[in-house]
Amino acid sequence: MNIPPVSIAAAKEALLAQYADPVLRRRASMLWGTRGVGKSSIVHQVAQDRGVPLVDLRLTTIEPVDIRGAIYADDAQRKTVWFPPEFLPTDDQPEGVLFLDELTAADQRLQISAYSLILDRRVGHYRLPDGWLVVAAGNAAYHGAVSYDMGTALADRMFHFNVQTAIGAFLDYAIANDFAPEVMAYLKIRPHKLDDTQAQLANDHLIGASPRGWEDVSNVVKSHLPDEAKRTFIQGRLGAANAADFFGVLRELQAGADILVLLKARRGPETAALLPRTLDALYGMTYALLAAATEPAILSRALEIVEQLPDTKSEAPLPIREVQTLAMELLFKKALELGLEGTVLESSVYRRYVADRGASDGR
Repeated sequence: MNIPPVSIAAAKEALLAQYADPVLRRRASMLWGTRGVGKSSIVHQVAQDRGVPLVDLRLTTIEPVDIRGAIYADDAQRKTVWFPPEFLPTDDQPEGVLFLDELTAADQRLQISAYSLILDRRVGHYRLPDGWLVVAAGNAAYHGAVSYDMGTALADRMFHFNVQTAIGAFLDYAIANDFAPEVMAYLKIRPHKLDDTQAQLANDHLIGASPRGWEDVSNVVKSHLPDEAKRTFIQGRLGAANAADFFGVLRELQAGADILVLLKARRGPETAALLPRTLDALYGMTYALLAAATEPAILSRALEIVEQLPDTKSEAPLPIREVQTLAMELLFKKALELGLEGTVLESSVYRRYVADRGASDGR
């Protein structure tokens, strides 16, 4: 595919900008990307951000007649006439987003009707109101999904976005949606495990890791299922090899710092003795502290713990400063989201952190 890759966040911003321009809005856009990357989610977010209705058509679940409508005999005109389907927007809905999901996997007869909406903004006698943006989404053949080729005539009538997974954007999403800290820590350590579609296809595996899959794994980890049941579900979502690697890291995370004990420890030597001594456990502690910091007292204590990270005793060298910077930035961001910025600004830890960073930048 000769389309440069873009992150899911960049694709969303592009669609928001397109919707804001009345001329660009009349040209359809196509989102290409592997399963679970978030194509459907950003279309829903665009409609929500703009405060406009969304018509979401999953083309693999409908028939060609569902778009074209039903035919009936009009005795007065002595003609057969098409009744458009009720789900297509009418003139009393002047603006919105029409989403044609799974376009490339739809039956080719259905694609003809969908193409009419994309190319001519009409099907039969129905005409799409001018203020509506048409967005389609689908997979290319190399994504491992059912896919029919798109002709150049159709492709030439659309903007195309090759959406690819970016670990930073996914972790932002994970934080915002309260993923299990263990999943976030694992993916921070193993970013290449976020999406292993190509390895899955090369080895002819039925299942593999994907962004959607990791959301399911997070829900399993956070559930109250027995450990053995959790293992069964995760193996059945990621595949045997991915699950084995995840559980291997999970054991390391669980053997690291006990967050509840660490939060109750006194500053100084008592805290230093409890700090993690491996990279996996350090990231596990970081995301666990982030999940716990929902009130002023815990947030203040979390900042103190992060400040003490240089006291970590480890036989192997660790990127302490990098982890410390990440942890501070994540805690600051969460404080802003929860309205706890006053707690941060009043913290002596924050003042020392800013002064230290300022001194480093001045050198």
